[in-house]
Amino acid sequence: MKKKEIKELSVEELTLKHAEFKKEHSNLKIAHFVTPLENPLQIRKVRRTVARLATELTNRENQ
Repeated sequence: MKKKEIKELSVEELTLKHAEFKKEHSNLKIAHFVTPLENPLQIRKVRRTVARLATELTNRENQ
């Protein structure tokens, strides 16, 4: 997800997306550990999306 897309989401949507992407990240890591993924860069993309969502949630809490 891009930063612009994340800014348009509500707080509830942000928390749901954050949970979804965290679960996807852990599933990708486990799958990669068992058998190497065809595209291991997926793990990096999902990890960075999780970080973007967490950052936006923190920014909104501080406002």
